[in-house]
Amino acid sequence: MNQIPFALEPPKCADAWCTQVLKITGNEWLAASANWLVAKPVKIVMILLIAVLIRMLAHRVIDRLTSGKGKMPALLRPLRERAPQALGALLSDRRTQRAKTIGSVLKSVVSFIVYGLAFVLALGELGVNIAPIIASAGIVGVALGFGAQNLVKDFLSGMFMMLEDQYGVGDVVDLGEAKGTIEAVGLRITTLRDINGTVWYVRNGEILRVGNSSQGFAVATLDLAVGYGADVDQVTEILTRVAGEVVAEEQFKDSVIEPPEVLGVEKVTPESITIRMTVKVRPGKQYAVQRALRARTMAAVEEAGVPAPLNRLLPPPVA
Repeated sequence: MNQIPFALEPPKCADAWCTQVLKITGNEWLAASANWLVAKPVKIVMILLIAVLIRMLAHRVIDRLTSGKGKMPALLRPLRERAPQALGALLSDRRTQRAKTIGSVLKSVVSFIVYGLAFVLALGELGVNIAPIIASAGIVGVALGFGAQNLVKDFLSGMFMMLEDQYGVGDVVDLGEAKGTIEAVGLRITTLRDINGTVWYVRNGEILRVGNSSQGFAVATLDLAVGYGADVDQVTEILTRVAGEVVAEEQFKDSVIEPPEVLGVEKVTPESITIRMTVKVRPGKQYAVQRALRARTMAAVEEAGVPAPLNRLLPPPVA
């Protein structure tokens, strides 16, 4: 008896990929595996391509926001700015550095979010249960956070300093251990140079207080010591006259905000009387004004015959 050969039934295709592969190749195994061999890889590649495109567009937008081309970068317009206009050319460098630093953080955040979501979606296409992976990532993140808490502290402090514009390039600041002019501000390190030319690198997380002499206005303070028997009214008149002449000069008149003010006697000792005078000036100009006032007033009081402090009249000690 002739046996009728068993006819294999074509695979039941539940999706279009299986049907198309079966029509093209006629291979039932390929058709049954079309979802894994074709559909899923194509979807994963599409997810990665879309992620790269989104990241590229986001980075381009951030670059436009951080590029001021000589003007205020659009990214900084909503943020508060404390930079003194007297910085001149340094003001543009300060804004550019601040915008680029904030922009670099935004780029890193965008890249992390976009690629992170793409990775999760790709694992989902492969049928992987991502819940344990997310939980493990959270535990690893917490462990790394504890291990690198100083680094995290530096970065967070630097970010808040950037957003609040506590200081920037060109500012004269007092950071406690280091005092000088800011040369660079990063997310982890602040670089400044002191009056002796020494460059200091200060971790942002270690900065507990900041004394900024370059915001708003500065005060040039002059304490003039004269002899105990000096006529205070005469000295006050000399200080007022000389200070008026100094601030009226071409090199200082644009730096002075308010006229000089003689506050009066600041300190009295058996050797001398100290009289204080102040001048409100633009940020960073106080030192030049102080030096000029000190030189002119000392010469003026000596010329007027005002008694000098007692310690100046004593002969130097014999070695």
